[in-house]
Order: sequence, then structure tokens, then C-alpha cells
Amino acid sequence: MTEKTVNLFEKYDVPVPRYTSYPTVPYWTDDPTTEQWLAELRKAAAKPDCRWSMYIHIPFCESLCTFCGCNNVITQDHRREEPYVQRVLAELEMYLAAVPDLAERSFRQLHLGGGTPTFLHPESLAALLRPIARRFQTRADEFDASVEVNPRVTTREHLETLFANGFTRVSMGVQDFDPTVQYLVNRIQPYEITEALTNDARQIGYTSVNYDLIYGLPKQTAEKIRKTAELTLGLRPDRIAFYSFAKVPWIKPAQRLFKDEDLPEGAEKRELYEIAREIFLAGGYVEIGMDHFALPHDSLHKAQLDGSLHRNFMGYTEFRTDVMLGLGVSAISESPTCFHQNVKKAPEYEQRIAEGRIPTMRGHLLNDEDRALRQQILQFMTQLHVTLEPEQIDDARTFLAPMMDDGIVTLEGNELRLLERGKPFLRNATCFFDSRLRTSEPRTKIFSMAL
Repeated sequence: MTEKTVNLFEKYDVPVPRYTSYPTVPYWTDDPTTEQWLAELRKAAAKPDCRWSMYIHIPFCESLCTFCGCNNVITQDHRREEPYVQRVLAELEMYLAAVPDLAERSFRQLHLGGGTPTFLHPESLAALLRPIARRFQTRADEFDASVEVNPRVTTREHLETLFANGFTRVSMGVQDFDPTVQYLVNRIQPYEITEALTNDARQIGYTSVNYDLIYGLPKQTAEKIRKTAELTLGLRPDRIAFYSFAKVPWIKPAQRLFKDEDLPEGAEKRELYEIAREIFLAGGYVEIGMDHFALPHDSLHKAQLDGSLHRNFMGYTEFRTDVMLGLGVSAISESPTCFHQNVKKAPEYEQRIAEGRIPTMRGHLLNDEDRALRQQILQFMTQLHVTLEPEQIDDARTFLAPMMDDGIVTLEGNELRLLERGKPFLRNATCFFDSRLRTSEPRTKIFSMAL
């Protein structure tokens, strides 16, 4: 890296949101009631051309990975599987009773996340997925079902069960192939485990096998990340999500189990990304938006080319749906006009479902400004350029002046564009559109560092 590049990383490595939603969760206001949320959901589902997706959160993990920022329940008690599956299905039935139009609309995506979805035994997965398949009609060429798996606990039978229920994409948590790094994040996962599961998935018929990697983990070095990237390239996943480690010990105390001095930061951390990025690009991958790579044949790359690429709480997806219905502990839902999140604690979720109530914790009703800015942020985060409204132009020239001087963005007429050099700073540039953050900066730590 040149000295100027290092200085840029030091300048812009500040806490900023990841913009999987707008407004971002810490700035949700109003806290709509369950009935208000259902009213907004009915409004969206009433439209005959409504397309919708479903996210199901499986919170259970047998052990704690100390890098993880997800909402999870650490347990080895598999007796919890069947009751949880029944509660999720009960929650779905509550929604269908309250919003009957939803069952008649185009069901386009299903995603299982966690936690560890394959904590559930294959029989439990089948018990969860078969009622959903029976309830909603889908067309194979218009339906995408994906699952996040932990290769350490996932068997071929898991993959066969998922595939039999319409799943064609699997995302494997890899993080790093180095044994020292794995030890420090409490995730011992030999290369051979990932290789075997990858081969199983392809033999079964999965059309997209994806890897999740993380840079910025404790004791990661240039040599180690190069080795991880080369091993990844040898297995040739269809997609790679290469995330920055989000250091948030005020939210996840387990991140204090390793020392701060073990963590690469600033320019040193970003260099890890650049090393792997160079290897991926040389190996035929295409960079997608922020932190993602795909082979040219993959649907994510095709979505980037045709402009249908979308970003939501699940990250980048091939297309946008009008509604995303989140089921399970802590799951987040969205409609064109409202966000909604379930309660985060398993006992509270269990109690609400037992009482026959939607397990609402919080949400946000989007006003007209929110919706306009949300659309601009989506455009910028997926296509790296966006058209500004006339009243935004002077503000952009002032707010983004340092980034224009640094060659990160350019503003020509009313078109704001992220430059090639600016890709590492996409989150920073997106802050321009975040009127809530700009008018009310947080007094305490909320967001992870940009780089």
C-alpha cells in the first residue's frame, strides 16, 4: 500500500452502519404496535403483484464462536428442536390468519439463518419445511431457497433433506482456514471438513455453493489470509462473502476473550482484504457491491449486470421482494412502509407464541423521507451510483467534499458515483444519505468500524 492509501484508511476507519436497512435499527422510532405492523403488511399484501420472501431464524448453536455477532442460544440439548419448529409454524399460521392475502401472493425466497440452522436434525428440518412447501405454490424457475450451515455439524443427510425441500443454495461458514485463528475464535474446522461438504453439495445438485469468510480476526496475518484465499480458490465456491470482523464487545462480551492487540486494525486490517481480493479477482471472480464476490455464471453477478441486485437484512440478494416475513427469535421483517422485529430472548418468544400473539419487540414506520432515502441507499449500495434530487446537490458537494478530494466519489451534474478507489469506503460515502445519523450522532458505541 502507498502511504497515501494508508492515510485514507486511517482517516475513514470510523464507526458507521452497514446499511442493510434504512433507517438503521438504532434509529428506529415510533415502535409500531403489532396491529400497526399487521395493517402495513395487509396493505402490501393486498396488491395482486406483491412478491414476498421468508426468513426463519434458528438460534441454536452447540458452541460459541467468539467472532459472532448474531443472536444465538448456546445449547447441546436437541430436545429443544421440535418445540421450536412448532412455534415457528404457529407464528406463520398467526400471520396467515391475520393477513390471508399473503398466501395468495408470489412466494419467491426462503432463507434459513442463525445461529446454526443445521443444529436441527434432518427430521426436524423436514418437519419445518414440508408444511411451508404444502402451503405455498412456487415455480422452480422463480423460487430461491438458501441456508446457512456450519460444516462441523452438517451432514450429507442434512443437505439431502434441504435439497428435497427446494433448497439449491448453501452458504458455508468457513471464516478462516488457519488453525491458530480458528482456535482463537473457538471454531476448529479442518479444511477437509469444508472440502467434503462442498463435494457433497455439488454431488447432490446444489447450483450455488457459497463460503463466508472474515478478515480482521485475531492473529490473522498477510501470509495466513493469502493461504485461506488460495485454499478457497481451489474449492471454487460460486460466491464468497468476505466480511470485515465487526468488533462489538459491548454487544457480544465473548469478543473480549481475545486481546485487542491480537486484532489487525486500520490499514493493516484492510490489507488483508486487498490481498484476498487480488487473489479472487485473478481467479476469475467478480466483485459484487461490498464484501462479496461471485463467479460470472452466478445469479448474483447477473443481478448486478441487469440492475436487479438488492440488499436487505440478509445481505445481497438477486432481486427485491415487497415483503420479507421474519419468523423465529429476533427475526426482522419488512414491508415497503414498516420494519418489525421479534423479541430476542427465547423464553419470551416461547411465551408470546403460547399466548397466540405475534412476538413483537420493536419496529419502525417509514415516513416519506425515510422511504426516499432508503431507495437511494439501496441504489448506491448495489449499483455504486445514484441520482440525487436537486435539493441534495449543494449538501452533497459540502458533505462529500473531503471524499471528492480524496478520489472516493465524484458528483457530475446530479449523478453521485463511487470511484474504483472508493470501494473500501462505500459505507462512509453512504452516510451522506443518512439524515438520522447526521442530525443525531450516537453518544455511545453502536456501529462497528468501517474498515
